[in-house]
Amino acid sequence: MSLRLGDVAPNFTAETTKGEINFYDYLDKSWGILFSHPADFTPVCTTELGTVAKLKTEFDKRNVKVIALSVDPIDSHNEWIKDINETQLTTVNFPIIADPIFEVSKLYDFVHPNVSDKFTVRSVVVIDPDKKIKLLITYPASTGRNFDEILRVIDSLQLTANYSVATPANWKHGEDVVVVPSIKTEEIPEKFPKGHKIITAYLRTTPQPNL
Repeated sequence: MSLRLGDVAPNFTAETTKGEINFYDYLDKSWGILFSHPADFTPVCTTELGTVAKLKTEFDKRNVKVIALSVDPIDSHNEWIKDINETQLTTVNFPIIADPIFEVSKLYDFVHPNVSDKFTVRSVVVIDPDKKIKLLITYPASTGRNFDEILRVIDSLQLTANYSVATPANWKHGEDVVVVPSIKTEEIPEKFPKGHKIITAYLRTTPQPNL
């Protein structure tokens, strides 16, 4: 199954380190991040899971629930968590799905035969409260994921879901945003009373409207 942006994220029930979880029930009305790992006790993934644990307050501020996946069984996950906590100086505070027969991995297209048919690729899926897929990123095994960037994208997604704006290259929370082309220039003052700049007829900026 090949998933694309805008698709409804498939639901599933799976065993995790926090017990059996129904994915939709777990997310409830929150945003969600599902991220996959090729196997337990892998060095790059160990640093990633530790980083995500340390970012819990940042995810909580954004109403985001995180869940990880690895194809190893629960016993292996629990042993790996001990290593993560010790080496990354944190406490893993989110569930890790055990997917030994690749049910969830295949559902989310985490198995790429040209890379490996024995392990999942290292993907990130961001899901909105309507269970729609808003972001898909797949990384090579040699490159650790940038969770600061993932937080930045979530900030953008949450902002642009509620206002008629887009975020420019390298945008960060608090910076000016772009008024979407569907808003006429003469309509900008009413919609964005903080002010605006006209750079070209199609490139208009305004201060971030939800601050």
